Amino acid sequence: MTSRAPASGPPASEGNGSLVPPLPNLSRTPAATGTTPPGPQRTPAERTPAGAVFGADVSWPQCPKGMGIPQKRTEGRPMPTGAARFVVLGLTNGPSFVANPCLEDQVRWVQERHLLAAAYSVVSYPDDRTLAQLGSQGPFPGGTRLGALRNVGYQAALYNVDTLRRAGLQTPAIWIDVEPVTGFDWSPDVQANAAVVQGMARGYRDAGFRIGYYSIGSLWTRVVGTMRTGAPEWRPAGERGLAEALNRCGADWSFQGGAAVIGQWLEDGRDRNVICPGAAPDLRQWFHQY
Repeated sequence: MTSRAPASGPPASEGNGSLVPPLPNLSRTPAATGTTPPGPQRTPAERTPAGAVFGADVSWPQCPKGMGIPQKRTEGRPMPTGAARFVVLGLTNGPSFVANPCLEDQVRWVQERHLLAAAYSVVSYPDDRTLAQLGSQGPFPGGTRLGALRNVGYQAALYNVDTLRRAGLQTPAIWIDVEPVTGFDWSPDVQANAAVVQGMARGYRDAGFRIGYYSIGSLWTRVVGTMRTGAPEWRPAGERGLAEALNRCGADWSFQGGAAVIGQWLEDGRDRNVICPGAAPDLRQWFHQY
């Protein structure tokens, strides 16, 4: 996934009016019927198992090169292939309170292809200035350190909701990406870290969104320790391929007690995803259909 100083919203377009580089005409994959559409873009891995629903996630790395904050410069990575039926769009450019600099154009890209859309955000630990500014703003008691940290997480969620709405992104759900963020270290206190994550979850729920978590056991434990929520999970398999992404849909790979909805793997410079078998019979629980 992609991880994180406040931004005022998507920057102005340049050149041809789009911040997303020109791409081939990628058609939508038919619904989960086992039918294989024509064209060279679909690999054997994407054709199996029959009826699988494939997707992708994109964020600041897919923006044209040179945008974003210094610690997370955009990379111009490729957008999803025609195999993708759904796209999960990243709201952040690394840490909390930093917006994906070309989200509006990525939303337009999804709209033009009539894909299913959802959102995710990276969460990070606040610096002292942010904690002092926002620790008393929210539903938690700001007079305690953990309460103040929860309030910062809550405000980060509201910031992301504003980012989402400014970009015109519609989604019933937002996934929370919990992992170390290079250049924006978590504290050594996992209880304090967990408070930030808890606050973000509350913020999204109060705003009317369903939530789930993206992580893996080792990273989850490193950041928030033994925190368990039972919320749905999105699980990465790295470069191990589709078969391993499907394997990680199994209960043995749960990192906080929830059931898997999405498996992810890396291939050809893209983050690819698959809906876990039987996990989401109604995709409208997780995605908006454009």
